Amino acid sequence: MSNNKLVKVAQSGKVSAYMVGNGVKSASNSADSSMSSYTDAPSLFDGIDESIAGNLITNSVSIDGKEYKYVSWGDDNKLPFKLRTLLRKNMVTARSQAFNIQACYGQGIRFINRSTKQDVDDVDIREFCMANASHETFLEQCTDMKYYFMNICTVVLSRDHSKIVNIRRQDVCYCRLGSPEAGKIGYIIVGDFLNSDSPSKARKIPLLDIYDPLSDLRERIGQSDKKGKSKLQDGIDCEYAILCRIPTPGALLYPIPYYASIFDDAWYDIYNLIGLGKRWLIKNTSAPRMQIEVHNDYFTSVCQAEHITDPVKIKARIEQEQQNIIDFVCGVENAGKALITKYYIDPNGKENRMVRVINLNEQGSKEGGDWSDDMSEASNALCFALGVHPNLIGATPGKSQMNNSGSDKRELFILKQSLEKASHDIMLKPWHVILHYNGWAEKGITVDVPMIELTTLDKNKDQQTSLVTNGGNNDDSNK
Repeated sequence: MSNNKLVKVAQSGKVSAYMVGNGVKSASNSADSSMSSYTDAPSLFDGIDESIAGNLITNSVSIDGKEYKYVSWGDDNKLPFKLRTLLRKNMVTARSQAFNIQACYGQGIRFINRSTKQDVDDVDIREFCMANASHETFLEQCTDMKYYFMNICTVVLSRDHSKIVNIRRQDVCYCRLGSPEAGKIGYIIVGDFLNSDSPSKARKIPLLDIYDPLSDLRERIGQSDKKGKSKLQDGIDCEYAILCRIPTPGALLYPIPYYASIFDDAWYDIYNLIGLGKRWLIKNTSAPRMQIEVHNDYFTSVCQAEHITDPVKIKARIEQEQQNIIDFVCGVENAGKALITKYYIDPNGKENRMVRVINLNEQGSKEGGDWSDDMSEASNALCFALGVHPNLIGATPGKSQMNNSGSDKRELFILKQSLEKASHDIMLKPWHVILHYNGWAEKGITVDVPMIELTTLDKNKDQQTSLVTNGGNNDDSNK
């Protein structure tokens, strides 16, 4: 049985109008306080470039009984976690970032021969890629680069320091840059900075020179030249960090992503408020679906037909009959059935129905349909800030989807892939260090990230791979 009741909302002569529901609630009676408690997105990056004035916010952490200083990432050292949460909670920003990561990945990292532009079949390189999950590692780099405009990888040398045997991505959320000395950052700290500014199990990893990591690595292990042997004791000082960072204006340490403007601008909050507003309207101010008009004589005739005269029993029988009407009108099992009631025609020729059911959904539009255009506008603004054309990810809700032609979409996708070249060059820094340190570069081997280039149907294939060579020629490796 339904828990709904007939609520009397109007009276016209002997006809009473009822709504089906638990009562009519005003907006102020709603238990949903999400609208009133909503606060604007914080300006996360307001104080992050204070390093220009020499006012670095530093913390210290104890490692093996020694104190090490590091630079806080944001005022409370929680900026990357807050940024990750804000992007995840918004449907458009989360999907746009996922698209950016996938577009940046392209066809993944490849070790290729400079002459043939084909993947190499060198046994050492293939085993290195297998041992280090090179594709997954590169995708992790893309993730950090698109979220934070920086990523950190660590390279691990063999015991005798003769070659690099491992490369691992360090999640930058849990990395902090050491306090600069003489303008140089000498190490990074890796630890659980989500729960503590001084994590108990933190690690200190030496950071190679940002601009010349290969020479710095060779100097640290004591090589006189690239073919010299290490002067260090075997098994020590085998792990080093390499920082890949997109430069942004005014940020000397942690970069400020260009999309960060959405938190200072209004559009991030506008999109969220539209969603909250729609949910609030649907939950709290939706109109009842059914209106039932009952003639006062109807309930009297029911009681008379059943010879009920006791006032208490009359009241109970009327309530039961009201519930019977609700169950019939609103019950799913009664779909398509008919309700038979009496009616009469007065001396003026007017019909007087005993019970009439009105479907209110046919009288007007549903609640929550407002702001569709505003939602589309806010969605487009967020996509614009994140460098994603809305048509590529379907982020334009509403009736107008701005569906471009196939040629337009293809060119938009190719343009997006081409713009990832700068990110690729920066992220390949540790891989080039590996190439040169292990002596693979001398064999004519390099690393590249082939782009996915969509083709037209007349070429009888869906896509082709484009490599950008040092000579500036674009070659199709599928030929």
